[in-house]
Amino acid sequence: MQPANDDQERLSRLRLIRSENIGPVNFVRLLDRYGSAADALAELPEIAARAGKRRLRIATQAEAERETEATMKAGARFIMIGDPDYPPLLAEIDTAPPVLAKSGDLSLLKRTTIAIVGARNASSNGRNLCRRVAAALGEHGVTVVSGLARGIDTEAHTASLATGTIGVIAGGIDVPYPPENAELQHRIGAEGLLLAEAPFGTQPRSRHFPRRNRIISGVSQGVAVIEAAMRSGSLITARQAGEQGRDVFAVPGSPLDPRTRGTNRLIRDGAQLIESAEDILDHIGPGGLAERPRIRPHREPVQVAPPEADDVAGRSAILEALSPEPADADDVIRTTGLTPAQFNGLVLELEIAGLVERHAGNRYALRAPE
Repeated sequence: MQPANDDQERLSRLRLIRSENIGPVNFVRLLDRYGSAADALAELPEIAARAGKRRLRIATQAEAERETEATMKAGARFIMIGDPDYPPLLAEIDTAPPVLAKSGDLSLLKRTTIAIVGARNASSNGRNLCRRVAAALGEHGVTVVSGLARGIDTEAHTASLATGTIGVIAGGIDVPYPPENAELQHRIGAEGLLLAEAPFGTQPRSRHFPRRNRIISGVSQGVAVIEAAMRSGSLITARQAGEQGRDVFAVPGSPLDPRTRGTNRLIRDGAQLIESAEDILDHIGPGGLAERPRIRPHREPVQVAPPEADDVAGRSAILEALSPEPADADDVIRTTGLTPAQFNGLVLELEIAGLVERHAGNRYALRAPE
């Protein structure tokens, strides 16, 4: 994607991603279709109306200006996909955040980056091992990434603060979470790097954490999991890492400890077993990230057919083919007989109207009524 060419386009891009039902994928498709965020914003009411939604909340110019000013007053600034300093690995994933607030040193992203995640209620042994791994990685010039949660995340950041750490937070960049990590979050913003996708002032909710997790894995070359239950956010991060083509590492543990059943399952499913930082360093090689080929050097624009106001049959066919259970886009295309470009154009409108929602893996489902 091309960088925003002036301040007004940057404000328009912020307005676009802050508008109702506009996620990262639709943001890119709208820019591909209309060429600029300003033009996309102008077309949003008509797009929503074609799919049956008469009123769509569109972020205003004043709201974008206030958020920009508040972000700068907090010592942060926005980086946008297409900017030269946007995280290069993150830009390669399909759901890359169009806008990130950042506070701190972006040069930490130019080094090899390894995420360390794990249990919030980590054991004493798990915490100790985490500190040793994070410190050793830092001593070898590796940037440690985590999510500022209690337990393993906190230990990873604390042990790597002196050598380089990145904290990816679920709420607004001005909101300390959890509260007991307020000082640590402040120090990371001053001495390391903080990244946040959520709007300024956002208090984190449960839905924000899976979104944060994709960024943790997205900016990292690999993800190391130290203690994780079978149903945990750490396993979500590991799954997303695998989908993004990242390396996944896991520390084995006792089958009697629920906190290590998830890591044992990861190993059984193909994750690299590790017992020390040296295991990670040996796997990634002396050159680290510099030696690895880019996962997706060039993002190919998705083919989206131009809008057709009278294509009621196509929209109806998609809605009829979908259910509350996510379905693969290719299967829906075969069922409806639409071309991929037609499907992409129509499903974009249905998403903006709030009738359909996109899930991971290019799957779609009917959106549950609120």
